[in-house]
Amino acid sequence: MNETELNLDADLSTEQSPTLLPPLPFPCNVKALNQLRRRWVLNGYMLFKLPLARFAGLRIRELSPHRCVCSIPYGWRSTNPFQSIYFAAQAMAAEMSTGSLALLATRSAPASVSMLVTGMEASFSKKASSETRFTCIEGHLIFDAVQQCIESGEGQRVRVETVG
Repeated sequence: MNETELNLDADLSTEQSPTLLPPLPFPCNVKALNQLRRRWVLNGYMLFKLPLARFAGLRIRELSPHRCVCSIPYGWRSTNPFQSIYFAAQAMAAEMSTGSLALLATRSAPASVSMLVTGMEASFSKKASSETRFTCIEGHLIFDAVQQCIESGEGQRVRVETVG
């Protein structure tokens, strides 16, 4: 389990979703969503901005404004001498599952907003000895924080949880 705290600062789609999901305060940028879903675009982005994540084999398996699933493979690039996945590789995947939702929210925002991860907490209950997936289903909280940031003109903090 991993919790990431994001700090959002403002610079002063209506997407159909199931009724169980809370509505987003502003429409999701479909172009940004589709770019993050395309493997070759994401690979290029990681090659230049996150080369270690690219090398480790980090993947976004599923992405919507409400949910993101990222995975890290079990292999020679991510395995420690104790036959489990390195903590740093797991932290990368966990941060990507929350950070990609924040990236989507800031790119969809009607005003310029910056994002910063300010903290992370993790607890482990089992050895990661196969492909590990991290799921964050709190995208609506990030979109709400971005909206509050735009309305107030002040930075906002939001805690979101990802489970691996």
